[in-house]
Amino acid sequence: MGEIWRRCCRGVLLLTGIVGVTWSLIVLPSFWADLQVSSVATHILVGEQLKPGTVDSIAVRMDADSPSSLPYPNLIRARALIALRSAEEAMLGKGSQDLDRKLAAAENKLKSSLMLDPADAFLWLLLYWVRNERDGFDAGNIRYLEQSYAAGPYEGWIALRRNRLALAVFPLLGEQLQQKVVAEFAGMVESEFTDDAARNLTGVGWPQRDRLLASLAGVRLIAREAFAKRLAYDGVKATVPGVDLPERMWRQ
Repeated sequence: MGEIWRRCCRGVLLLTGIVGVTWSLIVLPSFWADLQVSSVATHILVGEQLKPGTVDSIAVRMDADSPSSLPYPNLIRARALIALRSAEEAMLGKGSQDLDRKLAAAENKLKSSLMLDPADAFLWLLLYWVRNERDGFDAGNIRYLEQSYAAGPYEGWIALRRNRLALAVFPLLGEQLQQKVVAEFAGMVESEFTDDAARNLTGVGWPQRDRLLASLAGVRLIAREAFAKRLAYDGVKATVPGVDLPERMWRQ
């Protein structure tokens, strides 16, 4: 009886070992691949420049590999960000020629991520951008922009990209959304994103300059002064509420 018991124990241990090895062979490669995807996505989010071909090779591998068995929101989001960067690089001539396929892949992955986390303001913004890049501007896509503002109206780092896109279609926005866009612009000045705010005003926001400048009345004086000086340095004459710069500040 004791010998039979020992053999059974050895059999169980052997089976456990085989299962463990099999699990490692199947799961660990997927784990390391997912870890690499998350790492690359983090570099993308913080604006780091990656080696040429890095993003595209990861994107190709993502398409070839089977998706993870569990829908981890952070991983799905990371895959969406990589697919989007791959499409952006293709637009700049750094990737392959099948731009439409890459944009379609990015759109699908963005939608998959938003199904898991519909409160992701950044991904709503990216979906708005992708839709317009794929098919040209469509007023129906503004709903994605609205979702972005609804999910995160005061996200400073998102504003650096979103405010410019929103100002470009400002006349087509509803009044409530226009108010959010104007408030976001004032928030950029308040948060001392001075150069970005100045570019938005003097670029796509110039037709709305009176409304945008008026929104700065509640911004801290030091931030308003910095913004006015930035405009003066660029030779742009504009009235910033409560700021009176000497004439010599204006570049001729």
